[in-house]
Amino acid sequence: MLDTIDGIIWGPFVLIPLLLGTGIWLTVRLGGVQFTKLAAALHLAFVRRSDGSEEEGDVSHYQSLATALAATVGVGNIAGVATAIHLGGPGALFWMWVSAIFGMAAKYSEAFMGVRFRTIDANGEVSGGPQYYLHKAIPNGFGKFLSIFFCIAAIIASFGIGNLTQSNSVAAAMHDTFGVNHWVVGVVLALMTGIVLLRGLKSIANVTSAIVPFMIVFYVVAGFIVLLINVKGIPDALGLVFTDAFTGTAAVGGFAGAAMAQAIQFGIARGIFSNESGMGSAAIVAAAAKTKHPVRQGLVSMTQTFIDTIIVVSMTGLVILTTGVWREGKTGAALTAQGFSTGLPGNWGGIIVAIALIFFAYSTVLGWAYYGERNVERLLGVRFVVPYRILFSAIVLIGAVSELTVVWTFSDIANGLMALPNLIGLLICSGLIARETKAYLAVDPTLHHAPEVATLDGIDGLPASR
Repeated sequence: MLDTIDGIIWGPFVLIPLLLGTGIWLTVRLGGVQFTKLAAALHLAFVRRSDGSEEEGDVSHYQSLATALAATVGVGNIAGVATAIHLGGPGALFWMWVSAIFGMAAKYSEAFMGVRFRTIDANGEVSGGPQYYLHKAIPNGFGKFLSIFFCIAAIIASFGIGNLTQSNSVAAAMHDTFGVNHWVVGVVLALMTGIVLLRGLKSIANVTSAIVPFMIVFYVVAGFIVLLINVKGIPDALGLVFTDAFTGTAAVGGFAGAAMAQAIQFGIARGIFSNESGMGSAAIVAAAAKTKHPVRQGLVSMTQTFIDTIIVVSMTGLVILTTGVWREGKTGAALTAQGFSTGLPGNWGGIIVAIALIFFAYSTVLGWAYYGERNVERLLGVRFVVPYRILFSAIVLIGAVSELTVVWTFSDIANGLMALPNLIGLLICSGLIARETKAYLAVDPTLHHAPEVATLDGIDGLPASR
C-alpha cells in the first residue's frame, strides 16, 4: 500500500511536474536569480557570513545555512544517489542536476517567504516557515488549510527521514565498519542528541556550523582523489549521464536496465530527497537568521541546494560511475562504499564512507529536530516543544536498534506531502516574491550595501518587511 501511494505522489502526474513546473515558473519570474546572483550569495554566506548582530533573528546567515545544510546533506547524498542510479541508471544523475538547478529558485523563494512572514514565539524566539507564511500570505481558509497540512506532514517527516532512517544508518555503519553494537550506538546518539536539543536552536547552530564544513570537505576531497585516480573514466561517465537521461539504459553486467521515465522519476525524487528544494523545510531555519532583508537570506539559503546536489551529490554519482561499480547490482550506501573501495587502496574507501555517513546522518538528525519542533509549536503550542525534544531523542534510540523495512518509503511519502502545500503556496505568492526581489536587487545588486528597510513595505496590504 505504501509503495502504491509513494508511486502516485512521486509519479509522473503529481509531484514531479509540480516540482519542475514550480521551479521553472519561479526561475522565469525571478529572472534566473540562481544564475545571476549565485556568486554574490556564496560570498555573503561564506565570506561576510552575517549582516550584523544587531539585526532581528537568532543566528547568523552562515549558522542558518549550516543548520539547513546539516539537515539536507545526509544519507540521501550517499545512499540516495546510489539508489537513484541503481533504479534509474546513470541518467538519473542528470535529472538530479535538473531538479537542483530549478530547485534553487524554489529554495530561494521559500526562504524569502520564511523571513518575510516570520514572527516571535512565546519564548521570545524568532519562528517562521511554511507553517506561518502559507497562512499569513494566503489570508483565507485555503491558506490555513495548507498551513496545517504542512505542519502535520513536517512533524511526521521529522520522525522518519529526520530521525529513524538517519540513526539506523549511523548504527549500521558503526556496526559494519567498526563492530560497535547497535544498542551502544543508539544510547550514545540519543544522549548526544538530547543534550544538544534541550539547549535550543543556538546550540544546534553552534554544533552544525562546526560539523558541516568538516564533513563536506572531508567527503568531497576523498571523492576528488577517487576521480583523480580514475580520471580517464570521467568522459565516459559524463557521456553515460547525458545520453541515458534521454534514452534509458540497456542491461549491462548486474544492472537490469532502466527506461528514460525511470531516470526522470528516480532522479528527481532522490534529488528532492537529498536537497529538499520545494519542501519548505529550509525556510524554517532561514526565518531565524539575523538579516536586514528577506532577499539576502533567500539568496544565502539558495546556495544550500547548489552545495548539496551540484557538489556533494555529483561527487557520489561520478565515483560510482567512473569506477564502474553501478553495473554490479548493489544499491544504497553499499554501492557508494563499493565505489570508494574500488577507487582507493586497502580498506580506506569503506572507512571514509562510514565516517561520512555518521557525520551526515547525525547532523541531519539535529537539523530536522529543529524543523519538527517549530511545527509542533505552531500546531500545539510552545509548551509541547520540550516533550517533543525528549520524544525525538528517544526515537533516535529506537531507529538505531530496529530493522527498518517500510520507513524509507514512509519517509518518501511524508516528504512529498510536505512539498505539496508549500509548492502550491509558492505559486500563489510568486507575484509578491518576484516584485520584492526585483525591487531589492535594484537597490543592492551585489548584496554589499544591505539597505536598512525594504523598498516595498506593506505591498498588497501585507505587513512591512525589514
